[in-house]
Order: sequence, then structure tokens, then C-alpha cells
Amino acid sequence: MRIKLFFFTVVFLGILAGCSSDDNSADAEYILTYATPYPSSHPFSLADQEWMNAVIEQSQGRIAFKPYWGGPVLNSDMSMLEIRHGLADIGLISPIYVKGGTHLIRAQAGFYGGVRSIEDQVSVYNCLAKAFPQFEHELEGLVVLAVQGGNLPAIITKDKPINSLEDFSGMRLRAPAETVEVLRQLGADPVNMPMGEVYSALAKGVIDGVVAPGDTIYSLRFSEVANHFTNIQFSRGGYPARAMSEKTWNNLPSELQEIIIGNRDTWEEALSRLLKIAETRGLEFGQENGMQFHDFPYQDQLEFDQLYNSAALQQALSIADIGIDAEPVFRAAQKILAAGSPINCEQSAL
Repeated sequence: MRIKLFFFTVVFLGILAGCSSDDNSADAEYILTYATPYPSSHPFSLADQEWMNAVIEQSQGRIAFKPYWGGPVLNSDMSMLEIRHGLADIGLISPIYVKGGTHLIRAQAGFYGGVRSIEDQVSVYNCLAKAFPQFEHELEGLVVLAVQGGNLPAIITKDKPINSLEDFSGMRLRAPAETVEVLRQLGADPVNMPMGEVYSALAKGVIDGVVAPGDTIYSLRFSEVANHFTNIQFSRGGYPARAMSEKTWNNLPSELQEIIIGNRDTWEEALSRLLKIAETRGLEFGQENGMQFHDFPYQDQLEFDQLYNSAALQQALSIADIGIDAEPVFRAAQKILAAGSPINCEQSAL
């Protein structure tokens, strides 16, 4: 057993060494590892680097980071568990893809019908997390460092464009969990797979399309394997996307904790700004590479929004079977959004 454990440790450290870059640790008191499945050039990672640089500067070099870009350190469906157990001190987490233990966080991502900006996605999530203790329970063992919204998804398809609600029938689409039920109601066959597997699935014809924002046309090169982009708007919510192990957090002195958590706005602002830039770049890249762009009929969009909210409410009710009362969370999200921007938790009386 000891030999096997030693072998695993050596192999794992070898993987880390192969994925690591950016050594800024020469004189640091605390060297924090950071892991993400995305390459250093991805908009997510560029935002990560802005946050790291701010923390390094404000800590006067007491904190340094050892990042592992685009490597196999964390798995999208296990990232929260892996951070809790110290595979990395800080990492990109994906609670909306975790198979168990984040039922409310995953469901609430579909409660934002009518949201129209990344900033509102993040603000509504923060209101909900503050009001409902179940959020904190599902994040036990982690310290959330940033909440992430995203560009509103549309539909990218390989061969057949989506020009009406009827066109969804029979389409096999990679879709986030919060959209699965409404797509089924429209006759589609939704599948939930990590975004990193979508390019291959489109190329091989395993799926007909993907529910994804326009930035993926460039960042994931979907224009190479898909021909159509339809601007139907799928509402989506914010979710915690960067977190630190609570054990690592507790080992830091309070003044460094304040610097790290104090730069949460820096991280979230960078994510929002870079995602918007990436959206514009993706759409332009698609046009340059011959993708066809399709408007979605206004009345169909209104009907879709109604179906989306109805499906979200049913999703909220369904997890009552496992002891989670999500209906008040759905009602609260819709109440906050109905009050308009800028989002204000207190004015919504939560």
C-alpha cells in the first residue's frame, strides 16, 4: 500500500510539474497553488491572472501563486471535493456540474428568467446566498472567492438552424442542467456534458448543437464544427466559480485573508469585462469564418421565456423530495429581478 501511495504521489507531482507555469514565489511567505482546466489565454484565466496580480501587489509579495493552467489537476464534476481535500489551494469550481451535494446551487441557476446582464446575475446570486443558509451548507469546506455570471447562451448548431420553437424537435443538444426540462418540452434531446467535450461531439455528429454563448465560437473554435448561430436568449444565473480550501484559508493570517477576500470585486469585474469582450470577438470570428447568424422571432422568445420559468419552478419543486425547499428561492429570484437594475437585496425585502 505504501509503495502504491508513493507511486501515486510521484506521478501526481509529475503531472503538476508538467502543467505549471508563472513562478512568482521567490520571496513569498505563502505560495498558493491555483488549478483550472482552462488554458492561460482563456478569458476565465486572464481574469484569474488579474486577481492574482492584485493580491500579489497588495500583499507586497507575501503571497505568491503557483498556477496550473489547462491541466488535469481538477475535474469539472469533482472540483469542489478536490479543492476541499487540498489537490490545489484555490481553483475553478463547477457546482452546476457536480453530480451530488449542490442540488440548490445547480437548480437556482435556472431561476433567473428575464435576467439580462452578467452584473445582475452575480448580484442576484449574492442576494440569494445571503438569504438562504442552504447555499452555505452546500459550500461547506470552501471559501468562495468569486461568483461568476456569463454571457447569455444562444444556440449553436452544426447543420440545421433553429428558426422557431418547432425546430427544436428531434435535436440532440448539449445543454446546461437548468435548461434540460424546457428543451425536453420542446421535443429536443438534451445532454449534459463538460464543455471541453463538445467540440469533439459536434465534429463526430454525436450532438446536433450546443446551448452556449457567442464567445465559445472563438474560444472553443466551434466555428470549425458548427455552421449556425441563433440568438435565442437562454436566461442563466450566477454561481460560485472560484474557491479556496477552508483549511488553507484558516492557515493564513487575517491581514492576508482580508486582501484575498477584499479583491473579490476585482475578480468578478474582470470576469464580466473579459467575457463581454470575448462575446464580441466570438461573434466577429464566426462571421469571418462563414457561420450563418439567425434572428429568433420575438413571439417565440416570449413563449420560450414563459416555458423556461415554468420549467424552473417545476425543478424547484422537484428537489423537495430530497429535503430542499427551493420554491422560496425561485420566488425570491423572480422578485429581485422584477424590481429591476441595479439589484438591491434590501429593497427586495429578502
